[in-house]
Amino acid sequence: MIDEVQKLLDQYVAWLKDKTALRQIQDYVEITTPYLDRHNDHLQIYAKRENGGYLLSDDGYVVGDLRLSGCELESRKRKELLRLTLNGFGVQLDGDALSVHASRDNFALRKHNLVQAMLAVNDLFYLAVPMVASLFLEDVASWLSLHDIRFTPKVKFTGKTGYDHLFDFVIPASKKEPERILQAINRPNRDTAQSIAFGWIDTKDVRPANSRAYAFLNDSDVTPSAAVVDALKSYDVHPVLWSGREDVREQLAA
Repeated sequence: MIDEVQKLLDQYVAWLKDKTALRQIQDYVEITTPYLDRHNDHLQIYAKRENGGYLLSDDGYVVGDLRLSGCELESRKRKELLRLTLNGFGVQLDGDALSVHASRDNFALRKHNLVQAMLAVNDLFYLAVPMVASLFLEDVASWLSLHDIRFTPKVKFTGKTGYDHLFDFVIPASKKEPERILQAINRPNRDTAQSIAFGWIDTKDVRPANSRAYAFLNDSDVTPSAAVVDALKSYDVHPVLWSGREDVREQLAA
């Protein structure tokens, strides 16, 4: 099993390296990643030498794109969700830009954290219909609380590779059930599934042996593709359609 998981990790790292492109733009290096945004464009970050290290930034792309879509981030609750999400990755908000400082030694880790923060913020706040007031993460938290399911929000674990992974909810082990890790995916697609799968593969060996991972998939507007569901299953993440959440309530409440 260890060899199988190591092979999957090696394949992921190779894919990440092969699909990353660099371009010099004056004092910055533009890093084009293999991850796609909601427009199916590749996410890009910018690196610049600063104070003996490097400044990494998305140049305001994610927050700016959300504003253009009609999703404002001015309410107290949304500001707090944004702050908690960014803090989990060690990423700062500078105006509208998501940014992080890196040294030569931790450059790869900081770049990873920034890209994961970009994906998380976009998924957290993007609303298919701008007039919708509820956020999927809030819906999941409310449902857990309604059924007296104990949980800790926004928990960060460090995986075997040394990368940090932020999970939306962790339900502690009980006498009947092991530790359960939950991720809420507002827009289930290949990239979000792959990101969560990698996070779980990298993390599971440093968690209790019987820990389980669940992915709550928002199917309120669009049914997630079979490819996304199968991808999660293949990496031992249990996909749960939001419309079928009652099917796992007992597993989570025990």
